[in-house]
Amino acid sequence: MPETRSTCPYCGVGCGVLIASDGQRITGVRGDPEHPANYGRLCTKGSTLHLTADPMLARQTRLLQPMQRLSRHASPVPLDWNEALDTAAARITDAIRSHGPDSIGIYGSGQLLTEDYYVFNKLAKGLLGTNNIDTNSRLCMSSAVAGYKSTLGADAPPACYEDVEHAQCILLTGSNAAWAHPVLFRRIEAAKAQRPDMKIIVIDPRRTETAELADLYLPIQPGTDVLLFHGMLHIMLWEGWVDTEYIARHTTGFDALKTLVRDATPASVARTCGIAVADLQQAARWFALGGTSGLPTQRAPTLSLYCQGLNQSSSGTANNAALINLHLATGQIGQVGSGPFSLTGQPNAMGGREVGGLSNLLSAHRDMANPEHRTEVAAHWGVPDIPATPGLSAVEMFEAAARGQIKVLWIVCTNPAHSMPDQSLVQRALETVEFVIVQDAFATTATTHHADLLLPATTWSEKLGTVTNSERRISRVRAVLPPAGQARHDWQIATQIAQRIEHVLRPELPTLFPYDTHRAEQGAQAIWNEHRASTRGRDLDITGLSWELLHTQGPQQWPFPEGATQGPARLYTDGVFPTADGRARFAAQPFRPVAQARSAHRPFSLTTGRLRDHWHGMSRTGQLARLFAHTPEPALHMHPQDMERRRLSANQWVRVQSPYGELIAALQPDATLSLSQLFMAMHWGGEYLGGRDSAGHIVAGVNQLTTPLFCPQSKQPELKHVPVRVDPVDLPWGLVAAAWLPRSQVLSVRQRLAALFPAFDVAWCVPFGSSGSLDTAAQERSGILLRAASTAPIPQELQDQVATLLQLQGQDLLHYADAHRQHSRCLQLRAAPEGGHCLHALMLCGDTRASSWLLPLLHDSQPLPFGSQQLLRPDAQPPQGASTPSRQVVCSCWGVDVQSITTQLQTIPGSDAERLSHLQNTLRCGSNCGSCLPQLRQLVRSTQVATAALSI
Repeated sequence: MPETRSTCPYCGVGCGVLIASDGQRITGVRGDPEHPANYGRLCTKGSTLHLTADPMLARQTRLLQPMQRLSRHASPVPLDWNEALDTAAARITDAIRSHGPDSIGIYGSGQLLTEDYYVFNKLAKGLLGTNNIDTNSRLCMSSAVAGYKSTLGADAPPACYEDVEHAQCILLTGSNAAWAHPVLFRRIEAAKAQRPDMKIIVIDPRRTETAELADLYLPIQPGTDVLLFHGMLHIMLWEGWVDTEYIARHTTGFDALKTLVRDATPASVARTCGIAVADLQQAARWFALGGTSGLPTQRAPTLSLYCQGLNQSSSGTANNAALINLHLATGQIGQVGSGPFSLTGQPNAMGGREVGGLSNLLSAHRDMANPEHRTEVAAHWGVPDIPATPGLSAVEMFEAAARGQIKVLWIVCTNPAHSMPDQSLVQRALETVEFVIVQDAFATTATTHHADLLLPATTWSEKLGTVTNSERRISRVRAVLPPAGQARHDWQIATQIAQRIEHVLRPELPTLFPYDTHRAEQGAQAIWNEHRASTRGRDLDITGLSWELLHTQGPQQWPFPEGATQGPARLYTDGVFPTADGRARFAAQPFRPVAQARSAHRPFSLTTGRLRDHWHGMSRTGQLARLFAHTPEPALHMHPQDMERRRLSANQWVRVQSPYGELIAALQPDATLSLSQLFMAMHWGGEYLGGRDSAGHIVAGVNQLTTPLFCPQSKQPELKHVPVRVDPVDLPWGLVAAAWLPRSQVLSVRQRLAALFPAFDVAWCVPFGSSGSLDTAAQERSGILLRAASTAPIPQELQDQVATLLQLQGQDLLHYADAHRQHSRCLQLRAAPEGGHCLHALMLCGDTRASSWLLPLLHDSQPLPFGSQQLLRPDAQPPQGASTPSRQVVCSCWGVDVQSITTQLQTIPGSDAERLSHLQNTLRCGSNCGSCLPQLRQLVRSTQVATAALSI
């Protein structure tokens, strides 16, 4: 079957994929062995891309035609494309005429292709005359942008992936790369295995899977990054480890920085950061000297890799700059194996930065504050001028919308009703805006529920264009399937709306958008060529590239100016930087603590982050039950000692309150956290986790708690820290319902169950599956689990709704009800293939303790080992003969769970490497994508060999 080269739509590693298709559906996907970002590797998410493109899922989740709500909160009705485009254009032009161009706000996404980004940027800043266009990259990479520009002079990561193989010291900070950038982490693991003397330093308040690879782990207090780096520089200066010649020849501003770090003594820094002085000194030595213990003249290369832990901070720019200062001070930049390397969070946040896709940027890394740059862009676009005032950043845009300042909000390929901080503000904004346009591939996001106009867009496997990954490498994205339903490319929709607006705002003038919207390949190429022309003479000059060259020779790094044969793998190898004097600038930014500190009233620090097998708001990964097997349900993580002090227990309900909102969650012990710190995954938005707070307001997931306070330079919010309090809450009336469902219905049923969240104090609804091998994934069964609780008994009408949706009806039903105590249990049996009966569906109301053993029975689908009447037992202890093994899946590729692994390990003697190899050869776990390898190594170390096995 023919294969098509394209790229993965998830993280910024930018992996190449080969897509097998019969022209109507995708039949498989594998890593592209020729793509230099991954050389054939894929992670759990990338390996399951073909499953997310199943037409059966599309019918349940995709937005397949334009829709309009005729009144707020009404059900949307279909309309044709011309009506939809006319409506969008009319609402925008009417708002501009009545309130001016700044009454429009456009909020886009780092998942857009470069061509999409370019057209939207031109539409807002060139046609509409507003700079109010920002993207979710503001939540992701704007601090990295500001950090690079304030020190090196341009937003250009100077290192490349190949440097992992050459570095003698790698510092990972603010990045759980093992989960967030797993394919790159495989390269780090391989480099460490090849060169065991290479030193790895990991800095993170949580001991993540990434930290398991570390030679030195620094569990700093949240928000102390700048002080840590200042302390390291203080030691480097004291010990004479800085590169004075490099500083003198290639930098400015070092004297001011030296003065600033004078007071960052090892003792004071270690005390504030919460680490040992010896560890601080070791980190400084290894970084400065490249992991060696020799002299500065024998310096080996050091590479730093960093991501949201530095970026999502009220000191985000200072965090980035302080780390880059260390590279400049030691000359650890521009050479093989060295440099500061920010890991891009989204697949094309880099491409968006290239076209000026933030409210304070212009095309080709031009600055909006520079009049010459504005003139250049205006001339390139054929407009009189570009507005000089920076537009509203993401948080500012929603604040303005909540005040009524934004009249039309156009949201493209992103889900701010899930991902933005301070969801109470976001919900007010979406209710206040007069007209909300949501342009998306999926109809199931939290944001689509607020849309007045819904425009269906294409997605991965249908889109075509280009993206740029973390190492400045541009790759082609190719379409394999025709657009689903009536979906159109994002740039096509923007172009068609822009052309309508032109007739009103620029009558009788030539179009600014002469792109062929009927022949998508030609239209996308024309946009890319226009973008290419804008880069001439800039630091990211790609005038030597062509659409054809990318097609025939594959992905290429920028800059690639006219006459070049390839782009450089590394920047600044000659020590010359894109600044006025050619020198890099040391940024002497002082340490400032987190925006809101812990207090007696709010004694915990809450941070958010990724799960291994999910992506962002899960509009794509959430379609696959198998990707929930590793982390089946949402939870709030707390250190066991904190739980013990507060007399809290595992799975207990707690109310979490921040200055911005509250929610109820189930508690989970987690020794990877430091004391007084909490963790909750960023993916649990209102689509999956909801309920009502103590004032009766609807809860919109984890970002109900997070802060909108942001870095004053990058305007990136501090999503990594907010102070909270945690209190036990008594919810005596529970509901647990689960059922296997037809694949054609499972996701639509989940949506309808999620709509019931506001009826409970807390509720979540997630898929579950049979968790087999990836080879047989297309045939796996899926089901839905709803877990909820309330302070009052659950009304019968609500119970009946849940039972109907889960198809708890017909034959083979077991039912028990205690009307006086308002407890009930309903279970459905089906004939098991092996004979007898197995549990197919259940609903427990009131007392739900029996779910602890009933749910494993349902998941396993095995014949009941006891009489069916025993299923009605109300207590937490299972009947005689029942087994409730842990079904937490470690290896998603082969469906291998914790119990299977630990049972096998008890029989395997030998070294850790030998035991791991045996697991890979027997159970196959860790032998495919490798995403589970960090956890496998943990299990190898923690699981003892049974005495009987040792005596054999």
